[in-house]
Amino acid sequence: RNPNTPTRPPPSSPARSAISSVYSQLNSECQNLFSGGMHRHSTYQNTPIARQALKSTTHAAAKGKGVKKYKRIIPPPLKPVGNVLREIRRLQKTGDLLIPKAPFFRLVREIAQKVGPNKDLRFQAAAIAALQEGAEMYIVKLFEDSNLCAFHAGRVTVMPRDIQLVRRIRGEH
Repeated sequence: RNPNTPTRPPPSSPARSAISSVYSQLNSECQNLFSGGMHRHSTYQNTPIARQALKSTTHAAAKGKGVKKYKRIIPPPLKPVGNVLREIRRLQKTGDLLIPKAPFFRLVREIAQKVGPNKDLRFQAAAIAALQEGAEMYIVKLFEDSNLCAFHAGRVTVMPRDIQLVRRIRGEH
C-alpha cells in the first residue's frame, strides 16, 4: 500500500449488530416456517432445496452465524438442437403421413384437372393414399440427399443449391 493513501476506518459496530439482528430474525422466521409453525399445504418442504435451506438455517442458528446462501440448482434449458433431434426421432418412429390429407387431395385434383381432358375425375381413397405415400417418400429422399450435399460442402444448413444439385445428379431437371 501507498503510505499516503488514507486507510478506511473499521466498520462501525452498530451496523454490524443491526445486520446480525436481521439475520437472527430471519433465522427464527425460517425455523418457524420449516418446523411447521405455519400450516401450509405445500410440497415445497419435501423438496431437496427446502431441506437444504432448513439444514443451513438450523446449523447457522445453532452456531450463531449468518445464513449460508445456497444456489438453487436449475437444470439448463434445452438447446434448440436437442429439441429438433428429439422431434426427428419421434417422426422417424411413427409411420404416419406428414402432409394433411385434405390439402393433398385438393392438390391432386387441381393437377388432374390441368393435365387431363376430362374435368369430372374421381379418385379412390387407396389411390390418393398411394400418391401421398409416394410424394412423401420422394420429398424425404430429396432432403436426405440434399443434407448429404450440404454436409459434403462443410455446412449443416440445406440450401436451394443442394436440392438443385441432387435433382441434376438424378437427371430430373
